[in-house]
Amino acid sequence: MPEKITPDKIEQDRIDPDQATPCIIKTGNTKIVRVETSNRVPRLSHPDHFHIIEAGKIIRNQGVVIFPAQCLYGMAVNAMDPKAIQKIFDLKQRPLSNPILVLIQAPEDLKPLVKTIPDSARILMERFWPGNLTLVFEAADHVPPQLTAHTKKIGIRIPAHPVALALTKQAGPITGTSANLSGQPGCSLVTQLSPALVQGADLILDAGHLKGGTGSTIVDVTCDSVRILRQGLVSAIKISQALSPLAET
Repeated sequence: MPEKITPDKIEQDRIDPDQATPCIIKTGNTKIVRVETSNRVPRLSHPDHFHIIEAGKIIRNQGVVIFPAQCLYGMAVNAMDPKAIQKIFDLKQRPLSNPILVLIQAPEDLKPLVKTIPDSARILMERFWPGNLTLVFEAADHVPPQLTAHTKKIGIRIPAHPVALALTKQAGPITGTSANLSGQPGCSLVTQLSPALVQGADLILDAGHLKGGTGSTIVDVTCDSVRILRQGLVSAIKISQALSPLAET
């Protein structure tokens, strides 16, 4: 059986916990490293930066990294690699009919992934990115179909968490699905992760306790009128207020 991560195990396996270097834990073949952030950006002079680089290399080589997002831990693979994407579906036991959202570094990274960027999307991007708003676009033809669950639509956002954003800078577009088995609650602590996911990951970036709660609001911008597919941290009222200039034209 896969080994479950417990708080006691984390304490027992820490290497030099009082030193400036991040804690490093090994469980099976998976490495877990503590990552710290300061002023909402990873400290590039801190050894954590090298773990971000390591994570980027793993992702670019079809590996799986569990990372902290704004509310919950997520699972990152190369969003343009069909084999890597399939790993996510297999590990999460996720139905192939459920699409997987993508995280990018900057608005200009949208162009290779989508067919068009509507005016409504540009307004919402400027108002809420980086942040907890996922926008659904018409996917470009070369986007892997399992990423979109064959809907030809792709959900994208720029993450607000500094570690997640740093990963997109190192690895390009990455998956942003939550690190939980399909149908199970998301995890705000590494110790809550399913043992099967821990065993299947190549690296876990542990940022401690995340705030939890609801995830990103998902908005479809492919329609004439934007449509909220899932209510999350960005309220419908805020979205409506942001788009009010369009209604006046």
